[in-house]
Amino acid sequence: MAETIFTKIINKEIPADIVYEDDWCLAFRDINPRAPVHILIIPKKAMAQLNDAESGDRELLGHIMLAVNRVAEKEGVADAYRLVLNNGAGAGQEIFHMHFHLLAGRPFSWPPG
Repeated sequence: MAETIFTKIINKEIPADIVYEDDWCLAFRDINPRAPVHILIIPKKAMAQLNDAESGDRELLGHIMLAVNRVAEKEGVADAYRLVLNNGAGAGQEIFHMHFHLLAGRPFSWPPG
């Protein structure tokens, strides 16, 4: 996988407003927020998109979901948030390092997009 801005954030080569970090993932505020709370949660493992996940990534993916809960609790939005993953350019993915968007702090409509 090619190096991305997220790789540089993981490696602390560029700054980010980090709200959570552990051995497997990192969460930081989006620099172009779409909601009052907009946090990106990324694996530290290089993975361009969810389609690249393999059976050996089950534990990592589950860990990220639990990290989302921790971030939502820390931000005070555990009662209502949206979690978005764009898989591929056609779905709106712009940075090809798999990432989840945790959005909260305003009403959301359905269907999205």
